[in-house]
Amino acid sequence: MDIEENLCLCALNRVFGYQPVLGHTLVRFAGSAAAVFRMDPDTLREALGVHRDLAAGLTLAALEKTAAELEWTTSQGFRFLPFGDPGYPSLLAECPDPPLGLYLRTTSPPSELFGRHPCIAFVGTRDLSPYGREWCRKLVGALGMAPTRSCIVSGLAFGADAVAHRTALECGLTTIGVMATGIERVYPWQHTDLADQIVRTPGCCVLTDYPPGTVPAALNFIRRNRIIAGLCRATVVIESKTKGGSLITARYAWEYDRDIFVLPGRAGDIRSAGCNALIRKHRADIITDPEDLAERLSLGAPLPKRAESFADELTRRYGADSPLTRIGLLVRDRPDILQEDLCRETGWSWEEVSRCTGTLEMDGLLEKDVLQQCRIPANIL
Repeated sequence: MDIEENLCLCALNRVFGYQPVLGHTLVRFAGSAAAVFRMDPDTLREALGVHRDLAAGLTLAALEKTAAELEWTTSQGFRFLPFGDPGYPSLLAECPDPPLGLYLRTTSPPSELFGRHPCIAFVGTRDLSPYGREWCRKLVGALGMAPTRSCIVSGLAFGADAVAHRTALECGLTTIGVMATGIERVYPWQHTDLADQIVRTPGCCVLTDYPPGTVPAALNFIRRNRIIAGLCRATVVIESKTKGGSLITARYAWEYDRDIFVLPGRAGDIRSAGCNALIRKHRADIITDPEDLAERLSLGAPLPKRAESFADELTRRYGADSPLTRIGLLVRDRPDILQEDLCRETGWSWEEVSRCTGTLEMDGLLEKDVLQQCRIPANIL
């Protein structure tokens, strides 16, 4: 794709980000994105019809502004991937309303991001329960052991999104984080390190269709959820209330004729009400077995997990010199050790030890009772 067409598609994406269908229609009418900016003003306004006011953004001045934006984007190590480029994700291109372009942050070329592995979306509430966290890890973990590798797509949010991304990285799967902000910004900021880890991992990326400078806003996330569904052959909903982004993603997946799977929850559980509603409406299949999900996605039956010692597991996850590894090994060697004894053994503060035990507990590698006695779960050792 030539430089002029790339530039013009980027400018059109700024104008028609919330109305990509209109943008694509205009490009087809003119013959190319570049031809749109050579149209006679009266003809352009007539072509836009009731949206004629948008013609004010389709000027040579807008192109100059976009050229400066693309120059800055490249200087920061980012990339703009226009619709029609060979690297543009094919499943997203098949949707009736694909973005006119995507901004990427990655260390890999687009050919290694899209199309090599089937993309599976994992979405769910930010207020994830321990049940939801455990099953999210189990399900992504099962895909990690399937003969056919997959790419886990989510939205970098708290809760199910972060668990899915992190588990994918731990399992050696690629993962894509779709953002509702400009490419230079991570929201929530607490996931900056997670985004950096994704970007550094070959075959992974964070992406957005929002131009640089876009800040978080409620409306932005609807557009973000559309892209998550469009990138993926299937969407898995871990937990969802009756309203929220997860159900919006599922709705788009339904409209795009993609598969939807949900984790069922207890009747009356607010976090599972949305999932149970999808089941009741016959819009999703139920997941009750991690291995079954991999097979139903045509990824093959998960292979047996290689036997791995607890020490190896800690080192693989956190590093040999990590405080988390040291705490985990201390608890392994002294079952039911009190947290205050861990402080004495390490010489660390209560807050630092609590942070470590809390992380290990959240990752399913440690149990702690009301007396602050710590032990390794029996199914791990």
